[in-house]
Amino acid sequence: MSNEQKSLLHGIALMEKDLRHVAAIIKEQGRKILKNYTITPPQFSALQWLLEHGDMTIGDLSNKMFLAFSTTTDLVDRMESSQLVKRVRDDKDRRVVRVHLLPEGERIIEEVIEKRQQYLQEVLKNHDKQEIEQFSALLAKLHEEMTRD
Repeated sequence: MSNEQKSLLHGIALMEKDLRHVAAIIKEQGRKILKNYTITPPQFSALQWLLEHGDMTIGDLSNKMFLAFSTTTDLVDRMESSQLVKRVRDDKDRRVVRVHLLPEGERIIEEVIEKRQQYLQEVLKNHDKQEIEQFSALLAKLHEEMTRD
């Protein structure tokens, strides 16, 4: 293996470590923000999926969240009793039940996301517009490459 290949592998190892640490810090800050709300981290995740992708079945939500169907059913039950979501029958196939985000769920998730964005804005306050735009573009490209089939 050449020195250039070794250097590249070392750089990738450092990048993976930094990404892991950044993700853990963001997750911890998110949990601190959630302490001011009546939702749990898994509920936050479910509400986020529903906000971004619209109504989905419990099976679809289970797959997105990497949770067992029964766990997701319990999660939806608790969110439904808190009036964050409701189950609705599909108009085209009455056998299909979708989870629908209610206004209160949308309000909470948007508020929490806004506070998370404010945290990130504070962290990035010493970076100029060009650095932030470049970093954002690289993250978007990485995300696209990681989610490509």
